[in-house]
Formats: sequence, C-alpha cells, structure tokens
Amino acid sequence: MSFVFTARFITAFAAGLGALSLGWINPVFLWAGLLFDIALLGAAFLDAARTPIQGSLSVQRVCAERFAIGGGNKVAIEVKNHRRAPLTLWLKDEYPPAMQAQSREGRIVVPARGAASMTYELTAPARGRFMFGDIAIRLLGPWGLVWRQATIPAAEPVKVYPDFRAAQRQVIEAYRLGRQGERRQRLRGQGREFESLREFVTGDELRHVAWAASARRGKLVTRQYQIERSQSVILMLDCGRLMTARIGSLTKLDYAVNAALALAYVAVAGGDQVGVLAFARRVDDFLPPKPGSSQLGAALELLHDVQPQMVEPSYARAFTHLSRHCRKRSLAILLTDVVDADASADLLAHTAALIPRHLPLIVAIGDRDLRAFVKPAPDSLEAVYAQSVAEELLTQREQALNRIIELGGLALDVPTGQLSIALVNRYLEVKTRGLL
Repeated sequence: MSFVFTARFITAFAAGLGALSLGWINPVFLWAGLLFDIALLGAAFLDAARTPIQGSLSVQRVCAERFAIGGGNKVAIEVKNHRRAPLTLWLKDEYPPAMQAQSREGRIVVPARGAASMTYELTAPARGRFMFGDIAIRLLGPWGLVWRQATIPAAEPVKVYPDFRAAQRQVIEAYRLGRQGERRQRLRGQGREFESLREFVTGDELRHVAWAASARRGKLVTRQYQIERSQSVILMLDCGRLMTARIGSLTKLDYAVNAALALAYVAVAGGDQVGVLAFARRVDDFLPPKPGSSQLGAALELLHDVQPQMVEPSYARAFTHLSRHCRKRSLAILLTDVVDADASADLLAHTAALIPRHLPLIVAIGDRDLRAFVKPAPDSLEAVYAQSVAEELLTQREQALNRIIELGGLALDVPTGQLSIALVNRYLEVKTRGLL
C-alpha cells in the first residue's frame, strides 16, 4: 500500500508536535500531543486502507494515433468513477521526453458514478515514432489525510507525421504565383495526349497543324493536346550525411519530405502514379508507383519516419533499385544536395546511366547561409575570405548541375524556403512541355 501524507495531515501532526514541545511546562501537554499524533497516524493508515484504487476507477489516455509536427496535439486523461462517492485525484502523465507540454499534471474531481478528464497539449519537434509512458495517479482519502498513489500501465507508441496541411498551403501558393490558368484549362500544353482540334492562330507550331482536317474545313486547324495522365513520378529522397544539415529548426531532409508531399499531392490530383524511394547507404524504403488518393496516404506513412543518417548515400544502389522495379519511363525526382562535380561524381555517373529510360530531375537543396556570405562589398578581411570560399563552392555546385543538364537530365538548385513551390512549378513545366 503506497501513499503520501497530505498538507492537512502535516499541519495537524505539526500541531501535535507543538503540544509535545510544551511538555516541560505541564506534562499534560506532553501526553496530549503524543496521544494526538499517535491517533492521527492511526487515522491516516485507516484513511489509506479505506481508499482502494483497484476497482474504484478506470483511467485511460485518449489522443490521436497520428500527431502533426508542431503544436496543437491534444491529449486527454479520462477517469471513470465506479464508486458511489466523488473522488479527488492528482494525475501526472508521462509523455514522450522529446516533446514539450504546457502542463502534464493536475487535480480533478470525479463525480460519483461519473467521469471527468484532464486535457493538455503537446508540441512535437520532429517526425518519427515516439513512446508515451505510464500515468501516475494519487487518490485522496475520504478524510483528506493521505494520497493513495499508483501507476497505471499506459505505455503506447505515437507517430508524428509531417504537417500535410502545410504541404497543401504550399501547393496553393504555387498556383497563386502563376499556375492557376493551367489548372482551369485542364493543363493543356505540349503533351502527347490528343484532346481536340481548334482554329490555327498566330504563334501555333506548324508541326501541330492537322492538314487533312484543314483541307476539309477550308481553313487551318491545329491539334490541341492536354497533359498526359497516368505517368509515373518517383520521389527519391537522399537520407545521407549532407541531409543532416540544419536550416533553422529543420534538417534538409525535413524540407525534402515537405516538398515531396506537396508534389505527391499535385501529381495524384493530376492523375499521375506516384512512388517513393528513401535511401542512404542502402535502399531503406520503397513505395512502387500507383495512382489514387490512397497512394498519398501510403506516401505519408512511409515519409513520416525517414531520418537522416551520418553515412554517404549510395546512388548506385538507389538508381539500380529504381531501374529494376520501375520499367515504365518515369520522372525520377532526386531530392539531395550537390557540393561539386568531384564530390558528386557517383551521382553524375548513375544519372547518365538512368537516361534515356527515365527522366531524372536532380534537386539540389541550397544553403541560404552559404549564399549569405556573398556580399556586394565585404567589410573585413575575414568577410573577403568567406566570400571567396562561398563563391568557389557555389561555382562548383553550378558546374555539377550543368553537367547533369548536359547528360540529358534536369536540374534545380533552390534554397529550402522556396523548395516546395519551385519543385511543384518545375513538375508542372515538365508536364506542360511534354518532356516525359
């Protein structure tokens, strides 16, 4: 039987000790204080014995199976009282240590044969899998002298997912910046899927003129195409050493995951098949490309727990896996970081091997801190040196990306803050131009 004394007991016991201290004046005070404290201790033990926890109540934690990264994740501790008298409890929840809570403990009164709850919010700092611990409770005795205490087994996992609502907002922003018209017009462009004939206007390409139809109508008409649907898009995420770099509170891989989700949302909405491949030293996860909204949920499930690793990525294994499991021509979007042509020699070699079966788009996630060193007028010798190094690294980076373009691939160098919007826009450009 585990219990602790209440403030009421301590105050009363201190009064008895006070009477004991007056025993030198009159022995009556000595015996009165001694008997009072003995009786008080007996009452406390009796109070504890009259406060059984087992069978008196049930306690459970209620929260979502999925948390979103950031704040606003609500957790409730629900208590049901099985007794005919109200219960006063002190609750303390053992939440995942990596998370932050406003308050995880508090006092509640549960009515007779009724229920009550304590609610608090958790802030999840990162994606991944976390563990709740047990729930500690203290139940106040009917005389208010002791708190009976116990631990309720309540260990359970919780998954923290990327903020998908943020990905949707980024998509909306991408369209707001100039892509609204393409959606309203059913994404017409230079795709391969024929849609209709219309009258030829200045600026149309002669190669699209329908000569037989023009002869029948007596005027020039041109073929109009819409963006081809059910094409394959593979999102490849480098989880290697360079992706551990932090930009603000997030790693480069966090930004890559958010951008991948935004693009997956657009691609699925456009009828394309979406797949995901996450790799570092080896291929850690692979989601074969499929169409439909359920694929978006599968991608979210896979991406919620990918973590950067302090190892060099194996582009060879990643690209080999892609070639073996994706026979259909695909837009292979690799979210990675590129330092220079020498350091990225492995990437360049395997990018070349991927062409022409697939169309690779290498997305180099830029470092805003590096660009910050490039100033119009450095104000010190250290600033001049830092700018020189930064300019050299940026030049080598540009050369590596230009080499990818020369090989027949696509390249995109973009800072983290613009990554999602720039990636969605480049995907729409690929679709509009019929490059895939």
